[in-house]
Parts: sequence; C-alpha cells; structure tokens
Amino acid sequence: MFKKTGVILLSSALLLTGGSLAFGPEQGKAKKTPPPQANQKVENVIFMVPDGYSASYATNYRWYKGEETVLDSMLVGMMRTHSANSEVTDSAAAGTAMATGEKTNNGMISMSPEGEELDTILEAAEERKLSTGLVATSTITHATPAVFASHVDDRNNEAAIAPQILENDVDVILGGGKEIFLPESKDGKQEKNLIQQAKDDGYIFVEDSKALSNVKKEEDKLLGLFAEGPMAPELDREETKQPSLSEMTDAAINVLKKDKDGFFLMVEGSQIDWAGHAHDAAWAMADSEAFEEAVQAAVEFAKKDKNTLVVVAADHDTGGMSVGGYGEYDANLEILRDVTATGDFMAEALNEEQSNAKEVVKKYAEIDLTEEEISQIRNAEEPANAINEVISKRALVGWTSTEHTGTDVPLYAFGPQADLFAGLHNNTDLPHLFAEALKIKFE
Repeated sequence: MFKKTGVILLSSALLLTGGSLAFGPEQGKAKKTPPPQANQKVENVIFMVPDGYSASYATNYRWYKGEETVLDSMLVGMMRTHSANSEVTDSAAAGTAMATGEKTNNGMISMSPEGEELDTILEAAEERKLSTGLVATSTITHATPAVFASHVDDRNNEAAIAPQILENDVDVILGGGKEIFLPESKDGKQEKNLIQQAKDDGYIFVEDSKALSNVKKEEDKLLGLFAEGPMAPELDREETKQPSLSEMTDAAINVLKKDKDGFFLMVEGSQIDWAGHAHDAAWAMADSEAFEEAVQAAVEFAKKDKNTLVVVAADHDTGGMSVGGYGEYDANLEILRDVTATGDFMAEALNEEQSNAKEVVKKYAEIDLTEEEISQIRNAEEPANAINEVISKRALVGWTSTEHTGTDVPLYAFGPQADLFAGLHNNTDLPHLFAEALKIKFE
C-alpha cells in the first residue's frame, strides 16, 4: 500500500513540474529571475496595468502563445480588488486604490466616497521632481489613466479630466481621445483648444506611429493622441496608422529616462477588459500579446538600466473567463491564432440580411460555420456577440459575466525591490510600495 502511494505521489510531482506537458506550453519551466536585494536602488517605476486580466487570462494566453510568457517568471503574488462600496470593483475605484492607496466607490476618480480629493502617487512623484508619463490604448482620459492625474466624482466626465492631466504637468501623454482635448468649434469637448495649449507649454504633439517614431530623444514633453476616441483593438490596428502599445511604451521611456531624478510611468493595456466585456476571446488574446510585448520592452530597459522597477497588476477580472468549458475537459486556444479581426469588425462586414456570415467568419477566423452557427448569427440582435460566442465555444473559452468579477488578480514584479510585492496584497498597498521603493514621501 505504501509503495502504491509513493508511485502516486511521484506521478503527481511529475505532473506539477511539467512532466505531462509535452503536448503544450512547458508551464512548469519558467525561468526564475534571481531575487533582488532589498537595498537595491530604485530610480524609476514602470507600473503596467492589463485591464481586466486575471489568472484565467494568464493561463489561456500561455496556451494561446504556446510557451511561457514574459510575465510567468515575474509572478510574485496576488492582489485583492474590491471597492469601498462593492465586492466587485469598476476600473475607476480600482485605479483610485492603486493610485492613491485609498478605497473609493465605483465610478469615482481619485476622490474619497465623501468627495474629498485624494493625493496620487504620480502627483507625489511630480513633487519630488520625477518625470511622469501616462500611456493607454483607451482614451487617455479613461478611468485608469485618469486616476493618476485628475480628480472627479464621475469617471464619465472626461472633459473635466483632460485639462487636469495637463495641469498636473504629466510629461508624456500617449493614447486615444483627441476629440476630448479639442474645442467645441472643432467638434471637441472643450471651451478652448487644449492641444494648442499643450504645444504652447512645450509639448511635442504627434498623431500617428510614424510621427511617434520620429520623436527625438532630447524632447522633454510629449503628447500623442492617435484616435478621435479610443485607439483600435490590436486585431484591427493594421487598418490604422496607430502605434502599438510597445511602441508607445518605448517612446515614453526614451523621453522620460533623460531625467536624472528618475520617473514614474503608468502603461495600460486598456482593451483586454473591453474584449472580456464582449466575450471576444481572440481580441482578448491579441491584446494580451500586445501587452506582453510592452512588458518585454519595459523589462529590457530595466535590465539595462538596473535601477528600474517594473510592476504589473490588473485592476480586476472581466467576464469571468474560464480555461476550458462547455462540458469538455479540453481547451482549443490555438484556433484563436487564426482570427484576424474582432467580432465587431466582422459584424460590420455582414450584409444587411447577414446572409454572408459563413464567408465573413471564414475570411477573418478560418472557421467553417455549421448551419446551426450560421442561423445563430443571422438571427442575433447583436451579430458581433453571436460571432464571439461561436468563436469562444470553438476555443472552449467560457464566460460567466459580461461585467467584472471580484476575483483576486496576479501581481508581477521585476527589478530592484521586486520582493516588496511578494504575497497577497490589497490594491491600496501598491502606491505605498512604489513610494517606499522610490524613497519618496506618500501618505
């Protein structure tokens, strides 16, 4: 009996260490970075937020990629995400916690539930004469970037957020949302032209990837607004002249790194969350890949610089994604590699009768629809949702919600002082740990 138990334990050990994974990513063989010394100096912090990204996204993305991800070797802990008034947070409250160290109600941007403004870690960095930057694939006035450099009681008031970001003297601002900075006379949201104001204040203004790539390293201030509203999903970016998240991250670092006092940079992969809301598994994986490339860019800089701390944490989970589902012990993430457009893009390619669903899905997803699936799409009130449902089911990616969930999220760190982030944290711990690493005052 004892011998049989020993065999079972040995078999279990092989399974846990990757012995059974010849058929897929070698999940047990992530290269571990050596533990950093607690007294290592931190001059720069790059905080990266994959909006809506949970352990299920991380697992599915590993299968989608087919090998270990950059994030795997950086895993140090987990983080709780609830807001002041709900077990399930929205991005505004979650971002506020990560920027200010205080819980607030859903929908509020760096203000307490009582309506008092809360100091942010970016503002504290500015006071210490560090350079600062915000990068996002949403509008740059969307919830997560907004919480670091503005204070409003309603996240939807993006017109009030834009001038505050400029007033806070953020040195690098890259994302979507050009219309929010323009005056009403130019179909914008402002009384005056904030883009012209930024130029007058010394910002270099760019609007496409080519102009971004030509920004000179000696520039001190950079404003890039690459879309009237949000930027394009990664799957659809080829149809635009917009830069990738990694290109924006590189550009931000190149401008900020000149400051001898150091810098604080927040980078958000905004649309992983939007893909989760839409149950668009291919979009979620493509934007996860774009985010990983941005993390790689930040880590490569940190390796060379040796005084840069890179921290990655999602604000919450979106959609309740599962690994496998639909009553099967399996997952088919590899089929998502052939999908070249979002469900929204494919729905726009349908004719009025939606009779070309078979041709459209074949063209953009390499899937031969069954008659039942064709009928499902043709009869749907929202064809994009039906297309996403078909593709998710084919990939065996399940969903439990169209909104956020309250599950804990992974916490990743690389570089000096990365050990500060080990263990289970509350999201309110993060700005205090950033301040501790940078040795700046933050209460």
